[in-house]
Amino acid sequence: MTAQLIDGKSIAATLDEKVAEETANFKKRVGRAPGLAAVLVGADPASEIYVRNKVRRTQKAGLESFEHRLSAETEEAELLALVDRLNKDEAVDGILVQLPLPSQIDSARVLNAISPEKDVDGFHPVNAGRLATGLQALVPCTPLGCLIMAERQFEKIDGVESVVVGRSNIVGKPMVQLLISRRATVTVVHSATADISAHTRRADLLVVAAGRPKLIGGDQIKPGGVVIDVGINRLDNGKIVGDVAFDEAKEVARAITPVPGGVGPMTIACLLVNTLTAACRRKGLADPACTPRIIATR
Repeated sequence: MTAQLIDGKSIAATLDEKVAEETANFKKRVGRAPGLAAVLVGADPASEIYVRNKVRRTQKAGLESFEHRLSAETEEAELLALVDRLNKDEAVDGILVQLPLPSQIDSARVLNAISPEKDVDGFHPVNAGRLATGLQALVPCTPLGCLIMAERQFEKIDGVESVVVGRSNIVGKPMVQLLISRRATVTVVHSATADISAHTRRADLLVVAAGRPKLIGGDQIKPGGVVIDVGINRLDNGKIVGDVAFDEAKEVARAITPVPGGVGPMTIACLLVNTLTAACRRKGLADPACTPRIIATR
């Protein structure tokens, strides 16, 4: 068996097109485009590339892009003051502060200062709490993208045996909550789990977000399972690999995301969706047609 590749680029391109259509409708009704403010502190090469890609796709979809680039020596108070100004700016519907931040800045304090209604990364405790309790929320972009790709692989995800590897606030925990909202059967494993393989081998859906290159091998995957690899790791030879040993896994799984070209493009697509959704909610408009069905209480 050779796994079907889950083409994140193609799915993301479709989402981007829908965002562009809905953005045009929003602009006709409101008189302006939804606005996304991206804040980059310092010159981390990976962050530079990521922000540049976000800005390019934001503008292509017709959204307004506001870039704020600060030096690596920026003090926390200055960054918090900028966030406060963006919170009050009516042209800004979404605020993204690119991580990681320099060591002199408390990341949690900065992220918590972002207005929950403009928190398009979905990191604010208010949005995390709303997601956990089944209420309307802005959801972290990466797990939302993973869910969209996963749902395309199953007729319905109700009851699907799902295993999430990793428990981060950015991916692992919200991924679990999203799967629960779809009535999947979910197990989360992590570094303290005694026998990770015992869990991963029974997963019809395996989402791996541990940040360790090639952590999961082919012998740890259920034959015919679906694998979503969130990891992106650069090896000493410069090669980019995921958290799953791809060459082994593709011979076992039914479908798998490549790295790169899988989850990454979906993360940006969902950021655009979140920005448009935030703009519509702030203006008292119905959620746009491109908004994925995030929470369904049944």
